[in-house]
Amino acid sequence: MARKNVIIIGAAGRDFHNFNTYFRNDDAFNVIAFTAAQIPDIEGRKYPAELAGNLYPEGIPIYAQDELPDLIKDLKADICVFSYSDVSYTSVMRLSSIVNAAGADFMLIGPKDTQIRSSKPVIAIGAIRTGAGKSQTSRRIIELLMKKGLKVVAVRHPMPYGNLVEQKVQRFATVEDLHKHKCTIEEMEEYEPHVVRGNVIYAGVDYEAILRAAEKDPAGCDVVVWDGGNNDFPFYKPDLMVTVVDPHRPGHEISYYPGEVNLRMADVVVINKMDSAAPDDIQTVRQNIADVNPGAIVVDGASPIKVDNPELIKGKKVLVVEDGPTLTHGEMKLGAGIVAAMRYGAAEWVDPRPWVVGRLAETFQIYPNIGKLLPAMGYGEQQVKDLETSINNTECDSVIIATPIDLNRIIHINKPNTRVYYDLQEIGSPNLEDVIGDFVLKHRL
Repeated sequence: MARKNVIIIGAAGRDFHNFNTYFRNDDAFNVIAFTAAQIPDIEGRKYPAELAGNLYPEGIPIYAQDELPDLIKDLKADICVFSYSDVSYTSVMRLSSIVNAAGADFMLIGPKDTQIRSSKPVIAIGAIRTGAGKSQTSRRIIELLMKKGLKVVAVRHPMPYGNLVEQKVQRFATVEDLHKHKCTIEEMEEYEPHVVRGNVIYAGVDYEAILRAAEKDPAGCDVVVWDGGNNDFPFYKPDLMVTVVDPHRPGHEISYYPGEVNLRMADVVVINKMDSAAPDDIQTVRQNIADVNPGAIVVDGASPIKVDNPELIKGKKVLVVEDGPTLTHGEMKLGAGIVAAMRYGAAEWVDPRPWVVGRLAETFQIYPNIGKLLPAMGYGEQQVKDLETSINNTECDSVIIATPIDLNRIIHINKPNTRVYYDLQEIGSPNLEDVIGDFVLKHRL
């Protein structure tokens, strides 16, 4: 039989994993292309021959998703595999219609065919949307495990935006490792909070190779923690699945792909941000959890904020800088920076759009609903420079930095500024300490 021609529709993450686990060594398929979306400047590359295996000695080209209808026809694609995350059901099915109209089948691959089993116990943390609070939940779980004297190795959902061969397996144990691997701001925001707390974190492209390295980490490994990204489901088969939901976006837990997969798979569901969400919205989320996963343990949680210098907010005209992906494909309108501005009495928060430049101006064109917030985009050197220029151009009294890392380490801000910090805080019982205690006992750790 002739091999089926396949295009994998992705965003430099799930797409590569689906290829590696499902297609790479199967001669029934011929993967003719990847497409790329969500992240700037990740098309125009190749998935390299060194990673693609014996069936692909020339590697596999990566095109922009906008070219998909023509690619299907020109390359005679039989199947298009949707392979990225944090996407509304309407957007997924619209893309399916584009694919079908161009003459190809539309395919979704689930956890069963892509999850890798570990020799170590695995705790996976996922979410229903980008910006739900998954990262602070991961940090909380790791802290609880480390308090019990366990060696924890985290593995982060991929962000391979550079040289894919060099990024096959990446290990981060110190802040210096972030510079060694030429991390973007987005990568630093995810990796740095782990290494400063004393645990090792891995990431990269080939997650089978990454897992085997993590299991044999030189510092020791008792537990693997999958620190998910966007709202993707885990690459590894979890022994405990924790899913974070967000009452600031009620209903998204049952209307975004594959966030609802995470909700339905969850052993534990954390309702985060209850300190700043409306009671009716919390109840909507609680009811949706009960409807689709009534057996899950539900942990109530908050993300209380702390500010270095509240006096830089009170009565001031402030520029609020938030995590980039949370504002772009995460579609958040209310982040920790806005909560801080309201709580500490800002006179107003300034609309940055008249002052943004370069690649950051393009971001507002692509995501016009960001509004009066500035996304800390930093996927490349030019974006970082444009972020610095845009902040320094903006007419304001001070800057609220609500990103997971201190931007002052990356760029020079010529205005008074203060950071916002937030961690997960459980409310009442059951709580994550109970959950982790039971997990440790069950696995005799």
